[in-house]
Amino acid sequence: MKKFNFTILIEKDEDGLYIASVPALRGCHTQAKTVEELLPRIKEAIELYLEVNNSEVTTNEFIGVQQIEVSI
Repeated sequence: MKKFNFTILIEKDEDGLYIASVPALRGCHTQAKTVEELLPRIKEAIELYLEVNNSEVTTNEFIGVQQIEVSI
């Protein structure tokens, strides 16, 4: 059995829902009302993704997260 470590990004949307995504796995994301609900859901989403698409796993090195302001 292979073990993987993935970086997940967690954001809060305008409705107050938490959204988790996995940058290394295109299209792998989920949402929940709390972070406590979110973490098991994203783990399940990752496991399901890997079952179906295990050949598409990429290994990205996490560097950091920054916010940038733009005006339009």
